Parts: sequence; structure tokens; C-alpha cells
Amino acid sequence: MTTEMESVLKVGEVCEVNGKTITIRVYKNKNLSDLFYNGTIIRNVSVGSFIEIKKGFTSLIGKIDGEKLIEDRNATLTSNESTSPIYQRFLTISLSGYINRSNKFVGGTAELPLIGNEAYILTDDKITTVHNVGTATKNQSIEIAETHIDKMPISLPIDGLLNTHMAIFGNTGSGKSNTLTAIYKSAYQKLESTLGNEKFNQRCKFILFDFNGEYTAENCITNKKKVYELTTRTSDGQKLPLSGDGILDIEVISIICEATEKTQKPLLERALRKYKSAKSSNNSEAYVKGILRNQVKKTLLLADKPKITTVIGYFRSVFNNADNLESDIIIYSNNGQVKLLPPKPIESQGYIDNDNSPNIINTNLYSNTNTFQLEANEFNNFIKFVYIQLIEDLLYDRVTNDHVKPVLGKLKQKKKHIEKVLSFNGGDFWDGTNFVVISLDKVNIDIKKLLPLLVAKTVYDEKKESRGSMSLNIIIDEAHNILSNESFRETEAWKDHRLETFEEIIKEGRKFGTFLTISSQRPNDISHTITSQAHNYFIHRLVNERDLHSISRAVSYIDSITEESIPTLPTGVCIFSGVSTQIPLKLRINELSENEQPHSNTFEFFKEPENETAMPRIEFNENIFDVPF
Repeated sequence: MTTEMESVLKVGEVCEVNGKTITIRVYKNKNLSDLFYNGTIIRNVSVGSFIEIKKGFTSLIGKIDGEKLIEDRNATLTSNESTSPIYQRFLTISLSGYINRSNKFVGGTAELPLIGNEAYILTDDKITTVHNVGTATKNQSIEIAETHIDKMPISLPIDGLLNTHMAIFGNTGSGKSNTLTAIYKSAYQKLESTLGNEKFNQRCKFILFDFNGEYTAENCITNKKKVYELTTRTSDGQKLPLSGDGILDIEVISIICEATEKTQKPLLERALRKYKSAKSSNNSEAYVKGILRNQVKKTLLLADKPKITTVIGYFRSVFNNADNLESDIIIYSNNGQVKLLPPKPIESQGYIDNDNSPNIINTNLYSNTNTFQLEANEFNNFIKFVYIQLIEDLLYDRVTNDHVKPVLGKLKQKKKHIEKVLSFNGGDFWDGTNFVVISLDKVNIDIKKLLPLLVAKTVYDEKKESRGSMSLNIIIDEAHNILSNESFRETEAWKDHRLETFEEIIKEGRKFGTFLTISSQRPNDISHTITSQAHNYFIHRLVNERDLHSISRAVSYIDSITEESIPTLPTGVCIFSGVSTQIPLKLRINELSENEQPHSNTFEFFKEPENETAMPRIEFNENIFDVPF
């Protein structure tokens, strides 16, 4: 830097050092908003901008928090000057870091300036150094933003961003959907071009939960994604293939059915153990048929007509052909004994012992045990095993039917909704791609809360088995829908289990290569454990006081000036702060082209829609009103 240039950039000197707060007295000839040098305009320092303080060979970097005017009582007036007071401008600075000998910006305070140290406007190269995020090469970073004031392009490193937990917060219309899309679109393209298509598909997996159907457009993020547009309005919509282990978890099942802790949940737990024992046996169907045959024998020897009738009713839900179970038996009303009619001859190899009627093995009820078959659908299999376990518990007087019967009704009711969106018959969840979008726009509230938990838990458990071999990014848009700690639509047990699952992912997922990205307009509604565990934050405009307080608690390294600017941030501008940057940066995220944007634009009254469809005309039959009174 030339001496002439240095004199132009020098704006003042340190006059007070109070801890990390520094006061700089500005020279009287440097109070203009812009300075001029060789025909170029140089923006002068102001509140919110950075300033350099030279202490020997060290460049300390500070951020201007405020400025004030103080009357200069020591100034002497010449005869030509007025007698009005003369004021001196002072800047209040908080130190942000320093530029080391390797010309790298380091956040934090290594040393403090001395009284008399000179302060300078930052040159372009120093501004670039201060705003440089990481040390990634061009092939390992994405350029999706520029600084809000200086309009300087900012490169964000993929390592340090996608391998961290991210939180994107902002009111509706503030630009958070554009930020999420820009990050993953640029990172997807850069990783694919750098790693190669095959290696990229093997090493990187992405799942996006889309609650409003915003990311289903063909060119949004990538045109190579697999989109599941789920619905609970019909039974013939798309279904998400999921392994049975995802839902066959005793906590999930008991919460879905709202099972009571001391009666119904133990029944489900015993049924699940029995099902897993059958699956692990050498011949699963023979194992189950043996259980059913013993149950039939015990049933036909009971002396309790109501219990016999109840148990036979449950057998109908187990057997595939259950129309004629009682055609050859009569249950006496007086003592509950069973009479087998008409008598059938005993086969030479038939079953006979001292405790059973020789005709039991020839009844339709006994014969139907041979029709039992396990299905490919594991959820259906489990429901059959709940009936099998309930029959066994009733036969041995372990439970009261009236106490456990309601859980079966709830289980079958939930099954109807679950089977509209999930397929347990196998299939490739990824369908040959590595980016899956699950649209929940047309599903009911129960499925909106259940499905993300099932999918996230299943893929996370699978990911833990392949530790270190690939990365998994779980992206949740409108995250307050499922991560709220103030929801009253569900039981406390269900809410706690769902939050604990995602809290485990955000606390432990990093070591298993699993990373969570959440986007929400209500950060205060989200579990504080989740918001505080994020590594990097993109904070758009927020105006709600509780949301701002939540940000203040979660992001402890945002300075007060930056925090106070959040409610007035323009659309598309955000505060980027976290472990990947030395200091909070105010960035403008580049706006994507219209065909790449998510479907989240605000409605405009005077803009013609691209695919305008006329509203159907409703015709009334005048005769329907001709009703006599």
C-alpha cells in the first residue's frame, strides 16, 4: 500500500481501551460518507462495518457497534470561525479477530490495541480475507451468496456446511426456502461433478420432508430426484416402500395405538416377541401352525361359552379361510362344553390322547390352521400375531378381553391410513437415485407426524450399521410441524418419543455420518435441544419476540448489533453464523431462476398464472327448492 493510499484509508486513532470495547477518535476530515482516491469512491466506515487497527505488524479487526459526537472543549477557534461548539466524532468498536502472518483471518481476541494505534478502512483484499469462510478450493465450495453491503461474492465450503447440522429460520416470505434450495442445489451439482455420478450416488444420500409440496417441481434442487407424492385421501396413490422394522418398534406401535402402559402395551410387546421368534425359526409357518393347533385344542376343551365364542371370533382374523369355522361344532349353553357334530371317523394317523376329543383334529377350526400363511407385508403379519397372542392370553387367563380389545380396534384403524402411504412389501426406497423428496401436502395430520419419524428412524438405524461408508442428510422443511415441543394434538408420550428420536440424530448423528437440516418460520416452537445443537445458522427476517429470544439463546455468538438487525432484514438477506465462519456474516443469497425455485412464491393479484385452469361451473337444479312446507 502506498503512503498516499494509506493516508486516505487512515480514519482515526484509538483513544480508549476498555476490555474488548475500543473507542476510536475519528479525524475531522474523515467524516464524509464516501472518500475519493484516484477517481474511485471508497465507502467510509459506519455502524455495522469492519475497521482495521494496526498494532505494529498485527492487524486487529473490529466491528463498529456505534458512534457518537462529543463536544471538543480543547479546540481553539480562529478569528474567522464561528463561536458555535465544535464536536468530535467517536466510534465504539468490538474486536472480532485479527489477520495473522499467513494472511488468514482468525476470530477471537489474541491481544488488545494500545492508545494511539491508528485505524483504517479495510481494503478489498482485507474484506475478502475477513469474509473468507474456510480454506476450501473452488471445486470444494459453493458460491450462492454475496455480502450484503460490499456485494462481494462469498464461497461456502461443502466440508463445513453439508457435514454439519444446519438451521434455516425466517418468517414466511423472507427467503428461507430459496436459501435451502440454493444450498442443496449448488452442493448437489458440485459434488456430482467432482466425485463423478456413480461415486456420488454411493457416498451421498439426501431425504427431504416437504410438508407443503414446494420441492416437487422437476428442476427444484435436482431433476434426478425421486418424488413420493403421498396422499391419505385415496387408497390408490403413491406408496413409500419401507421395511417392517421401521414400524415394528414397541414404542412406536404402543404410541400409535395409545396403548395403556400396564395392560395393552405388554400384550403388544409379547406379540412382537412371538413374531420375531417365528421369523427367526427354521420354518416360520410350521412354527406358527404348531401354536395355532395347540390353541384350537385348548379352545375346544373349554367350559366357558363366552370365552369360546370370543376366541373363535379372533381365529377368524388369523385364518385366510374363516367362513365355516363353527359349521361342525355346537357350544352348549348350560355349561359351555363343545359338541363336535356330525361325528367324524378317526383317521389311522389322527391325533388321540387322554385330554382331547378324538374328533378335534377333524374340525374345520383345526383344519384351518393349515391355511395360515405369512405375508410379505410385515405389518399385516404383526397384526395377526397380536390376535394369536391375545388368544393365548385369554386361554391362560392372563388378560381380560374388555381391557385389551380396544387396542386392536385402534391398530386396525391406524393400519388403514398407514397402508395408504406405506408399502411393507419390499421395494427400493431410493429407486436408483440418491435424493428423495417425500411430499406430505395431501396426508392427514396423524400421518404428517408419524411418517417422518418412521422414515428417519429407519434410515438412521440402517446408517448406523454402515458407519463411515456414506453420508446421509435429512432435510425437514417447515420443521415446526414435527419438532414442536408445544403441540397439543397428541399425547405427551408420542410427542416425547418423536422429539427424542430427532434429538438423538442431532446429538449423535455426526459420528455416524448423518446430518440434519431444519427450516422453520417458528424457531421458538421447536425443541430447544434441537435448535441449540445446530452447527450453522442462516437467520432471515424474524419479528416475533419469542422467536428472537429463541435465536438469542441458541446462537450465543451473534453480536448485539447483528441480532438487533434481524427484524429488519430485507427479503433474501440472512445472518450466517456458526462453526463454519469466524464471525457472523450478513449475506444476500442469490435468487434462483423461476423454474428452479420451490413453489413458495407469494400470490400476486395482477399476475396471470402460467397454467390457468377455470373453476368448474356449478349448476343448480331449480327443482330441489320446490319442497312443500
